[in-house]
Amino acid sequence: MRTSWDNAMQMDWGRAMEHLMELATPQDTARGMFLNRTLETVRSLGDEAALKRCQEVLGQQRLLDFVNYPVTLLIQLTLTAVRELSARHGGPEQVLHLLGQKAAVGLMSSTVGTAMHTRTGTGDEHISSSIQAIYKVTSNYGERSVQWLGPKRGILTMRRSFLPMPYHEGAMLEILTRLGAQLPRVQGRVLGSLDSEYDFSWS
Repeated sequence: MRTSWDNAMQMDWGRAMEHLMELATPQDTARGMFLNRTLETVRSLGDEAALKRCQEVLGQQRLLDFVNYPVTLLIQLTLTAVRELSARHGGPEQVLHLLGQKAAVGLMSSTVGTAMHTRTGTGDEHISSSIQAIYKVTSNYGERSVQWLGPKRGILTMRRSFLPMPYHEGAMLEILTRLGAQLPRVQGRVLGSLDSEYDFSWS
């Protein structure tokens, strides 16, 4: 069952994301890799005009993957990317899903992702331990916790998360796939303005 995020998206998704920016503080930051992956997605799925508008959000700065930047910059860039791509790629929710997926591709190709692949353990044990480690080392704000409901099912709870639920659903599906999970499933649920949870499982 979808929740209030879907209603907000249908009525005014832009206002919903702008509200997320209003809730952020100067201490809330995001790694440059997530901004760079967003820009790469626009470069591959959009046109020159779309890319130019997204680059204007960033100004002239060159973003480094493992440097922290204000999370408001990531939200603003994501908002601009959704505006530019949604008409051609299935609407705002689908674009957010794609942006999350591409962010996860970049993450799993990075040194952090490579380290996850070389962790000890196999199969379900490897997937379970890696999921917890990935969200622990890549989050620079808020809290992330995993409650396991079985060997192949858990609930990831995010507190003070500044990206919309479809973004995280896309990212989690990609991460699970790259960790070797078969037929992964992710279902998000909004708990509050900055809080959400994700019921995930695989076969």
